[in-house]
Amino acid sequence: MSAGFFRTLGVTPILGRDFYDGEDAAAPARTVILSYSVWQKQFAGDKHVLGQTVVLDGDPYIIIGVLPSSFSFAPAEPADFWGILKPSTCRGCHGLFGVARLKAGVTVEAALADVKGIAQQLAKQYPDSNRDQWGFLLPLTEVIVGDIRPVLMMSLSGACLLLLISGINVASLLLVRAENRKREIAVRGALGASPRRLARQFVTEGMLLASVASVVGITCAARSLHMLATLVPKDMMDAMPFLHDLHINGRVMTFAVLLSLFAAALFAFTPMLRLRFTDLRETLSEGGRGAAGLAWRHLGSRLIVVELAIAVVLLVSASLLGKSLYRLLHVDIGIQPDHIAMVRVHAQPEKYQNDEKQVALGREVIRQLASLPGVTTVGITTKLPIEDADWTTDFVILGRPYHGEHNEVAIRMVSPAYMTTLRTTLVDGRYFRQDDDASKPKVVIVNQALAERYFPGENPVGKQISFGGPKDPPMLIVGLINDIQEGQLDAAPRGAMYLPFYQNPRASFVVLVRTVQGQQRILPAVESTLHALDAGMAIYDPMTMDQKIHDAPSTLLLGVVGLYGVIAYSVSQRTREIGVRMALGAERRTVYRLILSEAGRLIMIGIVAGVAFSVVAAVLIRKLLFGVKVWDLPTLAAVTAVLASFAFLATYLPARRAASISPAEALRAE
Repeated sequence: MSAGFFRTLGVTPILGRDFYDGEDAAAPARTVILSYSVWQKQFAGDKHVLGQTVVLDGDPYIIIGVLPSSFSFAPAEPADFWGILKPSTCRGCHGLFGVARLKAGVTVEAALADVKGIAQQLAKQYPDSNRDQWGFLLPLTEVIVGDIRPVLMMSLSGACLLLLISGINVASLLLVRAENRKREIAVRGALGASPRRLARQFVTEGMLLASVASVVGITCAARSLHMLATLVPKDMMDAMPFLHDLHINGRVMTFAVLLSLFAAALFAFTPMLRLRFTDLRETLSEGGRGAAGLAWRHLGSRLIVVELAIAVVLLVSASLLGKSLYRLLHVDIGIQPDHIAMVRVHAQPEKYQNDEKQVALGREVIRQLASLPGVTTVGITTKLPIEDADWTTDFVILGRPYHGEHNEVAIRMVSPAYMTTLRTTLVDGRYFRQDDDASKPKVVIVNQALAERYFPGENPVGKQISFGGPKDPPMLIVGLINDIQEGQLDAAPRGAMYLPFYQNPRASFVVLVRTVQGQQRILPAVESTLHALDAGMAIYDPMTMDQKIHDAPSTLLLGVVGLYGVIAYSVSQRTREIGVRMALGAERRTVYRLILSEAGRLIMIGIVAGVAFSVVAAVLIRKLLFGVKVWDLPTLAAVTAVLASFAFLATYLPARRAASISPAEALRAE
């Protein structure tokens, strides 16, 4: 980074000093600041580490400071060493990001307008490198949490809806309990219990219930956090250091305590508001029982509609996200990812200083890994598929008029067997050969996305392109392949060109090994072979291609349980009515029809309302969906059918119990 990076972020080293102004000049002293973690792990927290030398990419660096343990800069993580930026004169290279602190009173919009103005000025001043290049600006918080913010908001919304369903269930159970205790409370009042004493009893019961539930809930949540962290892929976790230390902190505890107090108040005041302590005569009479039952039927019907609607919203949202994930993981990425293991290799630049040595290293790596048992092919690339789609370049098409167009495509340097290792499809032409090296004319392979955009209606094989500079030799297009997903899974394939690694070697690359055995089991052998070849090589990020790609039933159960409770109590409140009907000659099927028709109407209202709200919810989470419409009819139909089936089952059981009651028992129940 440049010298003012940490001062811009407001970060001060806990040991040593920051970079001083001018330390990133044309000929700077090579200095480095350690992260806190590498200071602890590699230097054992030695306070005398300042002034020591470490070798990075073959160059000696002097340690001048140690960063605080709380510091993390997500866009660059994981980072162990923070070094000064080496000056560059490459105007066409776009590998740097600017970080700025706005002056007081300056808005992001105003700063963005200035950045765009600078970009337009540079485009006019340097048309060869900056034409059609635009500036952009985002708040740093948006850069850090922008990708995960929709996921967190979705999780929070789902949790709130689940909490609402649970609250409805608890409220209904408390009202049921209050109705059952009306006679008890009336008797207590008739025997001299004051309203204050009765209220104190409800408050005590509510506090006890809320406290026990809160302790159990917080304990389960604390134990679940570790499991949640293990579900986040490692590369995503590295880019989101704020997830490293997931725990129940003070804010979460405060929220839990406030929620517990609210629950305690709900548990205490719900029955208190329902029961009237002074009206003892009405409560002890049978007429009060009938009025209460009628009131409950009205309230219970509303609870059924609300609960079913919420359940539909949650189930549809979960189904859409699940369907999106399935389609995302099964999108055509242009390769066959099974049985591929891979590691990243970073060789010492001072040892492999020229192209000849780098080519020799690449050939020896391929030769030795190809001799391992079970290995069929070995390929090398400078950039893996399914990443961030960077490493881009401009090119011009020879033989066509050039007016400064900005033809930007992804560029990768690959070995001859790279394409066969991935098992891509050769549409026309040929793959690279072993003799496509510096002694031969420059060649290139392009994908279909590049061909469709820059050679519409033509066969690009046999055409020549170049990077546009006066010293850049022409490159003959010798092959056309299918589109490899060079960017993220949810991005459209972009134009890409592939150059022979032996004509454009590098000291850093990725090795891919296709094996007939389990790809996970071959990784230790790959690492040990590379270490034996050169112990000084950095070998990291061992994984399989499948791992790279693949890095709400309780809602249904909760909704059905609540529905069953409401229906069951509603039916129990009508026991006397059902007994009278059956005593007057009503058949069991009539009782079934009575209960099921009334419940069915409420179920349909709840589900229809839920479907409507589900479409609204899907619109809000549309950025999280992939290959699925917000009004996905199969999903809506499936959720409606499943939930309606379980809802009618939850209704059938109380109806069956009511129809089996004898009239005499029903009349004596009162």
